[in-house]
Amino acid sequence: MNFLDPKIANDYKSNSQRVRVMSEFWAWENVFCPNCWEQIAHHINNKPVADFYCTKCSEDYELKAWKTESFTNTVMDGSYKTMIERLNSSTNPNFFVLQYNKEYAVLNYLVIPKHFIRTEDIIPRKKWIPNRPNYIMCNISMQWIPESGKIFYVKNWEI
Repeated sequence: MNFLDPKIANDYKSNSQRVRVMSEFWAWENVFCPNCWEQIAHHINNKPVADFYCTKCSEDYELKAWKTESFTNTVMDGSYKTMIERLNSSTNPNFFVLQYNKEYAVLNYLVIPKHFIRTEDIIPRKKWIPNRPNYIMCNISMQWIPESGKIFYVKNWEI
């Protein structure tokens, strides 16, 4: 069974930063480009809506990771405006979705090819950041993505 490694994030205090480091390291170690089977590489930190890219075919991948005990159809994300802009661009990303439990076991890991994510699937959140009142966060709804658009590397703990 695959686990995220909490030791690699010891230098971080914020849980969201710890999870980002652990999940990105796990993906980099374990995942290949589903488009051409090459190993993926990291983008520079803080590139909007892009965490990885393929060195061979140049596809971009955004990783979303969160703790859960079962598969959910909603993925929390960052800036609504940035996500919509990126989806409407010529370089819209594919999505990696990683779900883990409290023991950091990887429950589900899947890729959603970019042509399955539509702007209608991006839902603005009502909650905002107090010191950034014009910054609207969003969720990605996977409710209308067909099963053929959810390509699992790991499903219910099984590779």
